[in-house]
Amino acid sequence: MSHPTVLAALPLLLLLAAPTTPEEAVDAFHRALAEGDREAALELLSPAVTIFESGGAELSRDEYAGHHLGADMSFAAAVERTVIDRRSEIRGDAAWVLTRSRTQGTFRDRPIDSRDAETMILRRSDDGWRIVHVHWSSRPAARPAP
Repeated sequence: MSHPTVLAALPLLLLLAAPTTPEEAVDAFHRALAEGDREAALELLSPAVTIFESGGAELSRDEYAGHHLGADMSFAAAVERTVIDRRSEIRGDAAWVLTRSRTQGTFRDRPIDSRDAETMILRRSDDGWRIVHVHWSSRPAARPAP
């Protein structure tokens, strides 16, 4: 049985589900990682995204999908991320979201307690906001005594 009304409304439903602000896109990306939703995470990234982390770089969505995406999803599912501070700005069809957070939990039998800094640059398109650049850095939350 065919449902032409539902099929005709599908593009509208997808548009309504797209993040309407840069902050919503960033939150949706982190939620997709934590839920292990590979397709949703990749959909929020521009095909030409550049991701910097720990001195390394992945220069496209396909490269990220083939290298660190799986590990990032496993990590995000195992720990809890709490946003401490967020600042953002929109300039035309470009935006940046600067987030400081704390990540705690256990990953691969190792305790995690880190302070994290994240910069995401986004571009508005007909499909909503897409992430074009990510820069992640972190350090232990509590420095060990010397």
